Amino acid sequence: MTAANLIAVAYLGASILFIVGIKRLSSPRTAPLGNLLAALGMGVAIVATLFHQNVVDFRGILAGVAIGGAIGAVAAARVQMTAMPQMVAVFNGLGGAASALVAAAEIVRQVGAGSLPSPFVSVPIVAGTVIGALTLTGSLIAFAKLQELMTGRPVVFPGQRVLNGLLALGLLALATSVVAQPQDLTIYWGLFALSALLGVMLVVPIGGADMPVVISLLNSYSGLAACATGFILENQVLIISGSLVGASGIVLTRIMCKAMNRSLANVLFGAFGGEIAAQAAGVTAARGSVKSGSPDDAAVILDAARSVIIVPGYGLAVAQAQHAVRELSDLLLQRGTQVRYGIHPVAGRMPGHMNVLLAEADVPYEQLVEMEEINPSFPHTDVALVIGANDVTNPDAHENPASPIYGMPILEVSRAKTVMVCKRSMSPGFAGVDNPLYTRAQTMMLFGDAKKTIEAVSSAIRAL
Repeated sequence: MTAANLIAVAYLGASILFIVGIKRLSSPRTAPLGNLLAALGMGVAIVATLFHQNVVDFRGILAGVAIGGAIGAVAAARVQMTAMPQMVAVFNGLGGAASALVAAAEIVRQVGAGSLPSPFVSVPIVAGTVIGALTLTGSLIAFAKLQELMTGRPVVFPGQRVLNGLLALGLLALATSVVAQPQDLTIYWGLFALSALLGVMLVVPIGGADMPVVISLLNSYSGLAACATGFILENQVLIISGSLVGASGIVLTRIMCKAMNRSLANVLFGAFGGEIAAQAAGVTAARGSVKSGSPDDAAVILDAARSVIIVPGYGLAVAQAQHAVRELSDLLLQRGTQVRYGIHPVAGRMPGHMNVLLAEADVPYEQLVEMEEINPSFPHTDVALVIGANDVTNPDAHENPASPIYGMPILEVSRAKTVMVCKRSMSPGFAGVDNPLYTRAQTMMLFGDAKKTIEAVSSAIRAL
């Protein structure tokens, strides 16, 4: 068997591993193995590529692998779970940057060699450049918002959509010019710069509450950019893997849109989130008295409860309270209480954020219940324990047509017999909308750091 055939077989094997890996990512139980299979597939693809006849400078490649591997290992080991969304945003951006740089290197190489790229090459170069550069800058803005280096609220100004439309038209004109005149690198670099600018303009108007949608969409963009790079390099495994990431990212984006009551068109054309901020400013804050309690009060209620649903949110991630919650859950289970976790698909700041946190604390997968399945159980539940999760438990989403989040699917904790909400303060969530749940008669607020509060509740239960 020739080297070319061996490489083709290796690429086929890698592609199969990618597909099986993505399939297994659909369940928290099988996701770790799926991640390993996909990583193995990428390793096979990299090794096979190193044997390609066009790869000549192994020293540079090995140096890149060593440096990149070291940086990735250190970052993965040191990143906090609260910063996982930021890390994903950076990964998306780096993927886009790699694709854009490969496209730039290829057009510079061909023009420098005196051979003009054919449309079969120049079109993928344009696609890889536009999508890659846009993904890079858009992901950097998403990172800055998540890291609170800039405001998480929508950044909007008059005429913003018109400006974005003009930028898109300019981008189309430059893309056409690059395909028609690939030898003019000035036009190409203009295309690169305008793509990067449009990435910024598309993400700055998006509020922090919509970041799960943004991360999913940018992940899809990075896959599409990689697919375009595959056509540039005539590399089958890049085409397949990029297509898989792009398609799965779009599917995930659609799921996130549905979970946040957003349309896909609204996401694709940007500037979503600004309307929410404007509407939220006109919504009257929730009125009524707030009943706060102590860990001892919570312990007495939980000790008497026969069924408890724990609803995790970003507050759990910030306080790193997942292990304390697991200990409380185990304590209640030992006393014969049914304990389940209600998972909203966009709780936190990235898709699957709560699943990742709870998996880190070894919470049994069978206790994790998705929103559609858990909602009918709330009316028959003694206690709903909410940790953060402001926007995804706001009853105004179902009851108040004037609310900016009206129509958003939520976890219906307000239907439980008793609701306990663990929060640092009464401040609203990412959407900037007050939650009337906190003033309901059956709601008791537990103010303070989530981890310390839950630990105090567990200690009080043991003392009963």
